[in-house]
Amino acid sequence: MSNAEAQHHAGLKQNAFGVPGILFFVLSAQAPLTSIVGAAALAVALGDGAGAPGAYLVVGAVIVLFAVGFTASTRHLDTRGGFFAVIRAGLGFRTGAAGSALALLSYNAVQIAMYGLFGSSLSGLLERHTGIAVPWWTCVAAAIGVVWFLGSRKVELGARVLAVLVAFELLLLIAFAIGVIATKGWSALDVPASFGPDAVLAGAPGVAIMFAIASMFGFESTAIYSAEAKDPRRTVPRATYIAVVLIAVFLAFVTWMLICFYGAAQAQSAAQAALESDPASFAVTPLNSVLGEWSGTAADVLLSTSLFAGILSFHNMITRYLHTMAGHRLCPPSLERTNRHQAPARASLAQSSLAAVVVLPFAVAGMDPVNQLFSWFAGLAVVTLVVLYVLTSAAVIGFFRRTRAERNPWTTLIAPALSAVLMVGILTQVVRNFGVLTGGSTVTVWVLLAVVPVVFIAGLLRSRQVLPVTDLPDLPASDQGGANVHNGTSSSSR
Repeated sequence: MSNAEAQHHAGLKQNAFGVPGILFFVLSAQAPLTSIVGAAALAVALGDGAGAPGAYLVVGAVIVLFAVGFTASTRHLDTRGGFFAVIRAGLGFRTGAAGSALALLSYNAVQIAMYGLFGSSLSGLLERHTGIAVPWWTCVAAAIGVVWFLGSRKVELGARVLAVLVAFELLLLIAFAIGVIATKGWSALDVPASFGPDAVLAGAPGVAIMFAIASMFGFESTAIYSAEAKDPRRTVPRATYIAVVLIAVFLAFVTWMLICFYGAAQAQSAAQAALESDPASFAVTPLNSVLGEWSGTAADVLLSTSLFAGILSFHNMITRYLHTMAGHRLCPPSLERTNRHQAPARASLAQSSLAAVVVLPFAVAGMDPVNQLFSWFAGLAVVTLVVLYVLTSAAVIGFFRRTRAERNPWTTLIAPALSAVLMVGILTQVVRNFGVLTGGSTVTVWVLLAVVPVVFIAGLLRSRQVLPVTDLPDLPASDQGGANVHNGTSSSSR
């Protein structure tokens, strides 16, 4: 096979989408409706009560700080490998390989968790509205097949599907927020009760912050699509900032509207009551009250479509990660192969097969798809992701110290250093409250937490068996002639 032919069968489609397309991938991964219907009651009841909206803004601010260094580095790197590209450039090939293993663990864990919640939601939806009892795992099996099909086709097809699904859930939540203001009046909008320092620090703010982190999962995936984006050096940073600010402000605003509906003084008790029956009722009840009974039914349907959109988005992220890792020989080379649609079809099949294999034992054993499959894997995904944030912040500092590609101290040192410190603080809170996030026993908690260092070590060991393609960071062509970029750049893999 000629070099040109090999490139054709390994390359992804270029110039497939711009900022809007990437945003829909990211927003669908963050599943706004799922965050509101599924997590708002938990954040308010177990966290800081009426101050939960403020926690979203706090986490959003920390992530923006992280994005300063992250996006600065993406201007000088081939970021198809996402975290791997940045960690490798700053901390060396071996640490980058270990980071890539953690990224694959995190993204696969959250996607498989969403399969569990999707199966339960769709099964319940069908039984309520058709009277047909369908096992949750049947719904998951069907979804795995559809996701595999879409993941093996043109990336624009997946983007269009996600755009439609995300647009409907955003419109419903915006209509609800407007309805609260219209029915309750401006006097009900108590800003200090939800955004004041005393409100944010009340109760157990660490729990609220933990759920806020979980709700903003996946914003960094903007970098993964750089090979398929138009003008990635501009598109990726813009999409990253817009995604972080948009989702943080949106979730804070809609959660605040829920608080205003119940009243700041009664919101936490209402959320606690919802946890005893149906956590989703904390959001569905206000929807029905403000917009009418149809909105509750719409939310019921859109919760399933929201979860499907998130599953598809994470599938696309994972397949592109596998595609890039195969190119660096950290995954089987066959996963780099693309089909006639220039989609990573083999990686798509591999990821869908993995999801099926993991879900199967839960189905056979009759385990709970929400309290076990979803909760356990979602908790594992969150703690792994925060570890990656810490590693990446340190890597940004290392990259700019080695290459001197930029000399602005704010973007190359101060912001990433502050991000690293704050992310360590968040990681401490996540680990401390991990039992709340997963709902598991002490043994389950420690087993799940132990998976993170085990996978990191496995990534390190794998890197020892693979010689890096190059000791230099993956720099775009425009940077590869610059002496400042190459001077002093080395890899710990040497």
